[in-house]
Amino acid sequence: MTEAPRTGPSSKPRLPRGVRLKHDETRGEWLLLAPERVVKTDAIAVAILQRCDGIATFEAIVDDLAATFSADRARVESDVRALLEELAAKRMVDL
Repeated sequence: MTEAPRTGPSSKPRLPRGVRLKHDETRGEWLLLAPERVVKTDAIAVAILQRCDGIATFEAIVDDLAATFSADRARVESDVRALLEELAAKRMVDL
């Protein structure tokens, strides 16, 4: 049994090959596309995923989101970690 991927402060999350974030103009919504899978994303997930470029660290992403949305950093960190680890378990994000 493999352990679920974990985010660390220096993790550099990115979308793996074959996975992309796309805005569907017709429906006016964002989608996370992967081979044989489509996931509708809300505005919060989009804000997180747009920062997952493989360059920014987990800590930098959390700091940027907390500053951008004037939100409690601890809450942002918890939410970002939960989303990224869930998507990593589905192989839709590389940590």
